[in-house]
Amino acid sequence: MFNKILVANRGEIALRIIRAIKELGIKSVAVYSDADETSSHLRLADEKVCIGPGMSAKSYLRIENIIAAAKETGADAIHPGYGYLAERQSFATACQDSGFVFIGPTPDNLKLAGDKIMGKQIIEKAGVPVIPSSPGSITTLDEAKSVSADIGYPVMIKASGGGGGRGIRICSNEAILCEEFPIAKAEAGAAFGNDELYIEKFIEAPRHIEFQVMADQYGNIAHLGERECSIQRRFQKLIEESPSPRLTPELRNRMGAAAITAARAVDYVNAGTVEFLIDKDDNFYFMEVNARIQVEHPVTEITTGIDIVKEQIRIAAGEKLGYSFEDIPLRGWAIECRINAEDPARGFLPSPGTIEEYHAPGGYGVRLDTHLYQGYSLPIFYDSLIAKLITFDATRQGAISIMKRALEEFTVHPLKTTIPLFLEIMDDEEFKRGEFTTSFITKFVPDDDDDEEEYG
Repeated sequence: MFNKILVANRGEIALRIIRAIKELGIKSVAVYSDADETSSHLRLADEKVCIGPGMSAKSYLRIENIIAAAKETGADAIHPGYGYLAERQSFATACQDSGFVFIGPTPDNLKLAGDKIMGKQIIEKAGVPVIPSSPGSITTLDEAKSVSADIGYPVMIKASGGGGGRGIRICSNEAILCEEFPIAKAEAGAAFGNDELYIEKFIEAPRHIEFQVMADQYGNIAHLGERECSIQRRFQKLIEESPSPRLTPELRNRMGAAAITAARAVDYVNAGTVEFLIDKDDNFYFMEVNARIQVEHPVTEITTGIDIVKEQIRIAAGEKLGYSFEDIPLRGWAIECRINAEDPARGFLPSPGTIEEYHAPGGYGVRLDTHLYQGYSLPIFYDSLIAKLITFDATRQGAISIMKRALEEFTVHPLKTTIPLFLEIMDDEEFKRGEFTTSFITKFVPDDDDDEEEYG
């Protein structure tokens, strides 16, 4: 086992990882930018190192600064969390080249996860159903038009090296494709440093279901059940739950087996997520592998009793997995709401500021992952996610009732947050029945294009 782990991240996920490290009896190192010098994750870590100014490009995204911090403090492993450098092959390679264990997938896993086209080809050859798409990257509009005509509209333009919902455009006909293609190309280049695109069939009214997989260094792979991720905006997840109200035991078994097949096909190691879309006829299609721990991992931890962060650390240290899905006594239902410092009533405008009044929800069935406290000032440089509120009970309806109560308790005045939106959703009859698709959120917020025009 490791002696000291550096956590190359910030906010709630840094705090979450540091707690797991502490419980394993390992020393921890926190890194931070000038803007994060009052962040609560620094209080729990054994050591802390400033890695640069507030802008992420000059701190959390500087590989050389993080490697230097690990050397300075004598760490022997680095955990990247999610976001930032978590899925950068170059970072995993730099860690290994510098003598540090990267607590996550292998560099080869990250390379393949970043190449959506190659990854889909390998997984399709393994027998997992995939969404019809272009056979390779698309570089010109003429290619895009030809491929889209073959696949059939509607189609999605997606960034080959993308993730997190960025670089995606939906086109219902060729005229819209001609408008969106250059925009998507420019957006992909700006966001990922790679403007290659591919075309994929757009599955109408789907559900988005993902399976958590764990894989050790000896070829043992298990899945930990599914998460329902259909409630999302602009392909960014807002609410997740486990299990999914859509899946039957038979469909769960088939999709779980497909998730393991996909992970095995790419020789996956450590924690990862295999993502699928399900159409109205219960046909499922592989989308991608997310090669990192997910924001929504707590709902799986609650329903399985497995600490995924600790499992990541144990696997990276060379321990064997030792269980399969069939060995896990699943329990109850868990729901997560991502609390963002954004104003849904004004096109989800960011709402930074100082928290003058703070009250965290508690009681039976409540877990809160956050780095907030009264008097904390949110830096302007970072993502708007400020907390993950998770509730659980023996039944889905029970978890919903607890979530509603917990949302009403949660106070972060005067910040505008997504809490009012989630309260509306908890009262929605379709949500209560588990009858929703990825377009569900349009019931509650204005059309995205209108948002951009009015508030952009």
